[in-house]
Amino acid sequence: MRVIIYTGKGGVGKTSMAAATACQIASGGKNVMIMSTDQAHSLGDAFDMKIGSEPTKIADHLYALEIDAVAESEKSWGRLKDYFKRLLTLKGGSGIETEELLVFPGLEELFSMFKILELSESGLYDTIIVDCAPTGETLALLRYPERFSNLIEKVLPLKKAGVKMVGPAVEAMTKIPMPDENVFDDVERLMNKMKRLQDLMLNRDIVSLRVVTTPEKIVISEARRNFTCLYLYRYNVDAVIVNHIYPERAMEGYFEKWMKLQDEGLREIREGFSEVPKFYVELQPYELRTTEVLERTGRMIFDGCDPDAVLFRQEIYRTDADEKVLSIYLPFAMKDELILEQDKGEILVGVRNERRKFSVPAEFVGMDIAGAAFEDGYLNIRFV
Repeated sequence: MRVIIYTGKGGVGKTSMAAATACQIASGGKNVMIMSTDQAHSLGDAFDMKIGSEPTKIADHLYALEIDAVAESEKSWGRLKDYFKRLLTLKGGSGIETEELLVFPGLEELFSMFKILELSESGLYDTIIVDCAPTGETLALLRYPERFSNLIEKVLPLKKAGVKMVGPAVEAMTKIPMPDENVFDDVERLMNKMKRLQDLMLNRDIVSLRVVTTPEKIVISEARRNFTCLYLYRYNVDAVIVNHIYPERAMEGYFEKWMKLQDEGLREIREGFSEVPKFYVELQPYELRTTEVLERTGRMIFDGCDPDAVLFRQEIYRTDADEKVLSIYLPFAMKDELILEQDKGEILVGVRNERRKFSVPAEFVGMDIAGAAFEDGYLNIRFV
């Protein structure tokens, strides 16, 4: 079972690269599902056919769907939503404003990920290819399981037994309705699903991400930031796909200066992503559309390579119990961009506008951070 997630800046060709990969793998006889989490779906355009929120057969062994986030939301938290709605309408009537308040930021991305979990657990497919929204939304989607899991644990710490004992009295005094038992059932189901989702996404034998970029400096810069943030959340990036490379024969005359800029961009990619496998895709003289064209493109991209394999692994977290050092791999991060804090048994690490809080490793429980140094892409945290 494999889950391959494509991410990158808007307009770099994620959908085309994801679709070409799906076609190439399916042509080898494996059952492949390609799905889009982007609300501005374009999978149907790539395959030149209508694709909905239910699996659609594209070709032998190849299926596709475009996630309906609203439908997935209703399916995942119906009774919880009803309870929050009761709280919000306690002093006033219900209306469209209440419905809007119940659309929490990032929640739709989370429920989109539940669809990935559902399909992976169905056993119907050998490989799931995920065509994600542009970088910012993708990062929101990938960090949400951990953050929402922590939120549920802190915001809803009530236990069934406690509500049964004091719930009626509290409700009578405060006039605030206590959650029914089925709300707790929903919370437990949500937490269980969240745990399974986290286990899946951090399983580096199953899940890997592929960053799509073009050889332009602005796009490369975003790809590097994306790369760092993905490692901050312990996701494995196993390939970089460089799309929209202009052939030299097409860069004569008016576009001649672009050749030098492109060469500089390609050199920066080779040097910056040196260890990660890179695949280069020249701009084709035709649209990357229809199954036949996409399959041909997939063969060209992964010539001599199995696109379904985990192409690269980088050790992201490592501990040295003797030296009392925790090392976190954060490629492309700059020393002055890093934030490091400790709050009792938790560590907060920040890079630019991304923050991640996690438990102190078991080897260092009860110790405090004594210092940190940033060397060769690793943040080395020393404990005493």
